[in-house]
Amino acid sequence: MRPSPSETIRVQVEANPVLVTIVRGAAIESRHRGAAAVVDAHGKIVHAWGDVEQAVFPRSAIKPLQAIAVIETGAADAFGLSDAELALTCASHSGEPKHADMVKSWLERIGLGVEHLECGAHPPYYAPAHEAMIRDGRKPTAAHNNCSGKHSGMLSASRHMGEATKGYIKLDHPAQRRWMKTVGELCGVDLGRAPMGIDGCSIPTVAIPIVAMARGMARLASQAGLHAERVAAARRVVAAATGHPDLVAGTGRFNTVVMEGLSGRVLLKGGAEGVYCAAIPSLGFGIALKIDDGAGRAAEVATAAILRHVGAIDDTNWTALADACRPKISNWNHFEVGEIRAANGWLAG
Repeated sequence: MRPSPSETIRVQVEANPVLVTIVRGAAIESRHRGAAAVVDAHGKIVHAWGDVEQAVFPRSAIKPLQAIAVIETGAADAFGLSDAELALTCASHSGEPKHADMVKSWLERIGLGVEHLECGAHPPYYAPAHEAMIRDGRKPTAAHNNCSGKHSGMLSASRHMGEATKGYIKLDHPAQRRWMKTVGELCGVDLGRAPMGIDGCSIPTVAIPIVAMARGMARLASQAGLHAERVAAARRVVAAATGHPDLVAGTGRFNTVVMEGLSGRVLLKGGAEGVYCAAIPSLGFGIALKIDDGAGRAAEVATAAILRHVGAIDDTNWTALADACRPKISNWNHFEVGEIRAANGWLAG
């Protein structure tokens, strides 16, 4: 049954704005709608586009918030976790040798092994690393999983707290309850009542309103209203992630390239299905966005556009980071045929 004209109009009015367009030649080939929020240190919405009250699965975009729980248990100090290892706790890494090797040595130091990771195995995202494994006849392990750093952090906390390490991915395990409590407090939401699912790495994922994610990232950036222990933990996470962008993602990845280009002034973290978060300490701002169709390419470009809009990327950086922020589209002959860019108009709305 076809919708009535009034129903069609309502859908059009309520639809999220087009944030990113794919341009080929002289025409727009594709459009990506989404919603985004910028929140300040006091929890006030500075900018909002689309339905920012919509609850979405944050996936890996909130890993920096989850990492705070590892520090607050005392595990980071007890096991002498370095800033590099804390950065890996926040990471969706590419499975390069430096990532996988760090995870293995970290687990050995806490008396565990790769076999204790319950995130599953997948090939490295970094093509040269994957190709080298194929040539050598090696199979990927759970250490190559992009979430192995986060899981190593959870195992460290459980080890330090005297909890069972087997089954730490289950919803009722203290490792999962711990981060949910911490993230809920930072975002100002009761995650116990939130819709839940299972993430790609097998831990629970909970739906959080976009504006609440931005609020959590603003608190990470500014530490406003946090108790002293959490202030210290937040500062430590920000310093670790911004100080080691290559560990948070990997060679050529948007997060890494932009954080390096901005000299650590912004913490960026993406998640699957078109989610992105950012913390800007100098402004006390938190950013969160979700692309409706789950396109990661659009999430990156929209995030870059918002960073420029709020002044976190100046003209010099915008020019230097053009390949990451306004990526070109090339065909198999390496001819430039198009561009991924922020759609006209929405940033001024």
